[in-house]
Order: sequence, then structure tokens, then C-alpha cells
Amino acid sequence: MTLSRRTFLGAAAAATTSPLVSGSPVSASPASGSPVSGSPASGSPASGSPASGAAIRPPALRPGDRVRVIAPAGVPDTRLARGIQILQSFGLVVEEGKHLHDVYGYLAGTDDDRLADLTAAFTDPGIKGVFAARGGYGTQRILDGMNMRDVRHSPRVFVGFSDLTSLIGRLWTGARLVSFYGPMVNWTDSRTGPAEIESLRSAIMTTAPITLTRDPAEPSAAVTVPGRASGTLLGGNLTILQASLRTPDLPDLRGAILLFEDTDEAPYSYDRMLTHLRRSGVLKGIAGIAIGQFTNAPVTPGQWTAAQAVQDRVADLGVPVLGGLRIGHGNGQLTVPLGTRATIDTAAGTLRVQAGVRAR
Repeated sequence: MTLSRRTFLGAAAAATTSPLVSGSPVSASPASGSPVSGSPASGSPASGSPASGAAIRPPALRPGDRVRVIAPAGVPDTRLARGIQILQSFGLVVEEGKHLHDVYGYLAGTDDDRLADLTAAFTDPGIKGVFAARGGYGTQRILDGMNMRDVRHSPRVFVGFSDLTSLIGRLWTGARLVSFYGPMVNWTDSRTGPAEIESLRSAIMTTAPITLTRDPAEPSAAVTVPGRASGTLLGGNLTILQASLRTPDLPDLRGAILLFEDTDEAPYSYDRMLTHLRRSGVLKGIAGIAIGQFTNAPVTPGQWTAAQAVQDRVADLGVPVLGGLRIGHGNGQLTVPLGTRATIDTAAGTLRVQAGVRAR
């Protein structure tokens, strides 16, 4: 994400004067202050948000499948060609959304056109997978126009991260669709090399479970609360999770393993976002926390690092916390499904996740 997050989050925070989440009413964590309550936010009448239900794993992709590349947020650039080449190397037949190369200000086309591409990608009966071209900003602007009944009728693989956290969340709350938090098609080989290509391929084309191991070189590896916990893996980019409060995009996190990561954020920003989530009540009842990459977080001598700020905000939640996972905006980004059962084990330093696709 490249826009000023402070301006964007200021508007989001102002909108959350009465904290609500998608799902059932919640109350604040004992560690977070006074309790809050409310009723769930709802989307458009056509969105069809099931309050509960089993996770829907899309069919695994296989060579010869048609897949669609779309840009629900920012404008892709010349790196797109490399990402398409990688998808083709998997044996996939790659198609481009009609408006993939449109430009409308800082957006990849108008809201109507981006929504049209998104809808077409999820309703074309021949399309088996949908890949986001890039993040940036803009996905939230079009989500209320999605018809979740279409998604439930014909589930398919979706891959994206960062700003696409809002779409991943909406696919979960509206259709219980398992999605994949992984690299987008605007590919950078210096950041995501052969191991990361294989991680993406294996996640979307095989039913093998996924294991990620804590990388001590990651700044977030310093965040830890000992223990072992299991639950549905949900979450994504912390900025977007906070901005999704009081919208249908934010999953009910009770019993879940919350995954988060972010980029270009100062330590106090991590503090502010986690404090907001705590005060809103959405962290009440989580089973554990898995933390991805803190990319480009500035370090000021004599002040907390991002990891220290996060440790201060999560240490008293009473759940295991595992940092140091290569998930997010940094080098070596790996792919994980969101919406399947996962286990974090801080002693082993592992996040184990069930497959996000089913056999065909």
C-alpha cells in the first residue's frame, strides 16, 4: 500500500464511533477497558452474509484451467508481465480482466469498471481462479456491489494480500470462501524468488498442508507469547483490518488465529491500530495470534521498535503469539490460506495450516 495511511486511517477511525463487527455483538476484552456492544453491520441486500457455516474450499487448480487477473485496487505496472509468466508456468491459461489496464486517478479504473471485472471473474463459469494484479488502495470502494450468492454458487481460488484483505474478509463473511494471502501478479523477483513461487503453486494446486517456520531474521520474530493454539486462520493487513471495523468485511475472530502484517508503519501506528481493535472488542475470544512481516518500520534510537510496541499491545491478551512469519510485504513472502484450520506452536516456532483447496 503506497498512499498515506495516516489520512486514510483517520477517516476510518472517525467512522467507528460505535464499534461494531460483522457477526454477533461483542464486548471488550477485560484488558481493553470498558465493554462495548452493538449489532452487526450489513452489506447490500444482494450480498447475502451467512452468520455461520462450514468453510468452503475451492477446487484445486490444475494445468489447463482458465484464470483471470483483475485489478480491484491500484494500477499495475510493467511487473505484471512477469507474474503472468509465472502463472503460465503452472500450466494455467491466463486471461486479463477487461479493465485491467485502466487508470482513474490512483485507481485501476472507475469503481463501476473495477466491480464489473470483479463480478465477471467470480461469475464466468469457466474461470477457476482469480488473481489480484496489485494492491495499493481501492478495493473497499466496490465490495458492497458484490453478490455473495454468486460466489457461493461457484467457489474458486482467489489470491491477493495487502489492500485485498477487505475482499478476502468479505469472501469469508459472505460466502465462507477460503482465500489465499499471497503474492500478487505485479511480481518482483528480487522479493519473491523460486521458493516463493513454489509456495504459491503448492498452496493453490495441491492439497498438501502448509507449514511456515519462524524466521529469526524477521523483525516481528521478537514478538512472542509462549503457548500452542488452534483455530481458523483469519486476518491480513493490519491497516485494512482496522479500516474494516463496522463493515461486513471484518470476520468474527472469536476462536480464530488472527494473522496480521503491515508495511511502512511507525511503531506508534501498530500501537494505535491494535489499541483500536482491542477497544472495539473484536479481539475478545481470539485463540492466538500469528504475526507476519513488519516491512520498512522505522527505528528511532531510544524509542520502541514496531516489535516492542506490538509486544506491549498483545502480551496481556492471554493467548499464544508467534511472530517472525514470512507473510506480507517483505522479502521471501510465502502463501497461506485464510479460512482453514491452523495451529501455532511457539516452542516449535511453527504455523501449520490445513490445505485451502480440495481435490478435484
